[in-house]
Amino acid sequence: MTDEERIELEAAAFRRLVSHLRERTDVQNIDMMNLAGFCRNCLSNWYAEAAAEHGLALDKDASREIVYGMPYGEWKARYQAEATPEQAAAFKASQKH
Repeated sequence: MTDEERIELEAAAFRRLVSHLRERTDVQNIDMMNLAGFCRNCLSNWYAEAAAEHGLALDKDASREIVYGMPYGEWKARYQAEATPEQAAAFKASQKH
């Protein structure tokens, strides 16, 4: 496999992940953080960091819109629920590591 082919496959996998996360609005970011240690916001931050490494300016709002498929505030208003006490406790416990 060439580097170009590898990059194209990685990009395709990334696009599929983003599409999947856009469809799974029932999955809360805190659940992702508690189970996997990252969430949609992390992914958008990594995207912005990669852009910066390539000399491209991409602010937080723009990178979040790429991942969420809409402005972050709109996504939060439509889909984000308040964290339960159990979710918040699990998140706090995970931050001690």
